[in-house]
Parts: sequence; C-alpha cells; structure tokens
Amino acid sequence: MDFKGMNEHVLKGNVEEVTRGTQEMLESGAEPLRIISEGLIPGMNVVGGLFKKGEMFVPEVMRSAKAMSAGIALVRPLIADSDIPTRGTVLMGTVRGDLHDIGKNLVSMMLESQGFTVIDLGVNITPEQFVAAAEKHRPQIIGMSALLTTTMLAMRETIKALQEVNLTDGIKVMIGGAPVTAAFAKEIGADGYAPDAGSAVELCEQFVA
Repeated sequence: MDFKGMNEHVLKGNVEEVTRGTQEMLESGAEPLRIISEGLIPGMNVVGGLFKKGEMFVPEVMRSAKAMSAGIALVRPLIADSDIPTRGTVLMGTVRGDLHDIGKNLVSMMLESQGFTVIDLGVNITPEQFVAAAEKHRPQIIGMSALLTTTMLAMRETIKALQEVNLTDGIKVMIGGAPVTAAFAKEIGADGYAPDAGSAVELCEQFVA
C-alpha cells in the first residue's frame, strides 16, 4: 500500500485496511514519521475539511479518526516522544458531573490529526483534577466540555481554581458543548469558545500561532 492508498482508507474509516497497510509499510522499511505525516494525517485533514463543510457527519468522522488512531498505535512505539513534532499540548476533559464524551473525543482526535499532543482526562473531571493535570503537563491549552446546563457552572469553578494558582497566566482556556455560548465563555473568563470540532481546532491554532 502506498501513502495515497492509506489516505483513502483513513478517509473511508477502514480500520482493517489502515492497520494492514501500516504494518506492510513498517515491514518494507518505511520511516515511522513518514507513515504518520504522509500516510495517516493527510487523510484526516480531508475529513476535517469535509466535516466543516457539512459533507461528513460525526459518526463518519469518528470512524476515520479511529482508523487513523489504529495506524498511529502501531507506529508510535517505534518513535521517541522527543522525535514527534507537536504544535502544542492540549489538556481535554468533560467537567465535573457530566459523563458525555462524544464531542470531546471528536475534538481530541481532530486536534491530534493536526499535530497537537492531546492529554484526555476523560469525563466527570473536577476542578482539582484539572489543576493537578495542568501543573503536571504544563499544556498550552485547556479544553473543557459540558453537555448539560447544570454542569456548565463547573467550568466557572475550574477557571477560578486555575486562576487561584496562577495557571491561567500561561495557559489558554477554551470551552464548548451544546448549551455553551460565546457570551458564557466571556462571562466566566475563558479565552475562547468553540461551537464545533472544526472551530476548536482553528481556535487552538490561533492560540499557538
């Protein structure tokens, strides 16, 4: 399989073919970083563009992201972390009291496809957990998600907790989720609001520009 074929299988969300193709490339001596940069990521870039234009939908994007991740999982052990170029580190999590993760997962996958290092804390993350992870990983960006109006207030509490230990001085905070608005982001002191996954990627690119 060549890089173009790999791009097409990522676009189609064909996990088995991406896995097989990645293994074939590794066995033939292809450089691991080239497999990622020329075989896996370009296909996901196309997916991101189609999603933004409304020509692909969340289930299809998730399949493509799963296919890309399957290839990266085979390649990553062969690459030293210091050799993997990154545009920045993004700490992601769904806030306390909220167990929804589809939107968060989609944003995480699309950020990874654009060269960001994503640390996904999962769901039901307390302000204290966000602070501890931020102190440990020192990300450039923190992304918080909430799908319930009742859990949106946890975003305010998390930002306040970050401010109390001066972590917001060097870290940008973005928020998103169905009930979240730009006005709410401004009200609670977030640096940005993303209404969808494509916008979240663009916002992160602006933050690290």
